[in-house]
Amino acid sequence: MYSLAERPLQHPSLAPNLPMTYSDDVVGAAIFDLNGLPKEYFTTPEDDNVSWVQTIFQALGLRSLLMSSLQLEGFHHATILGTTHSAVVVKQKAHYVALLVQPHAVIDAAFIGWVQTFESSELKSNARFQLV
Repeated sequence: MYSLAERPLQHPSLAPNLPMTYSDDVVGAAIFDLNGLPKEYFTTPEDDNVSWVQTIFQALGLRSLLMSSLQLEGFHHATILGTTHSAVVVKQKAHYVALLVQPHAVIDAAFIGWVQTFESSELKSNARFQLV
């Protein structure tokens, strides 16, 4: 049994059934306030580009527009699939967390659950992540 932060490796070229943490798949992170405005960006040595944050900013703006014009409620998360990486945006109680993940990362219900409880302070204490 694995905790929410651990799971078997999903990448076929890696040894099966060895635990790794979800954060191993994360190569960038951004924290947005509930209005969709960016507050903090984090990069890793694997990807120090923050241009993807603009896409998340636009997605949050689109979410606001759709929710108000279509009177939708209950936004919990969005996944944006790219050619080199994917991004996951999850609404938490006080802000949105956006994570840029490796293309081989499995974005399933367990991963979304992990992001829902994710603390940005974990990024500040993790040597892989640098505040930009």
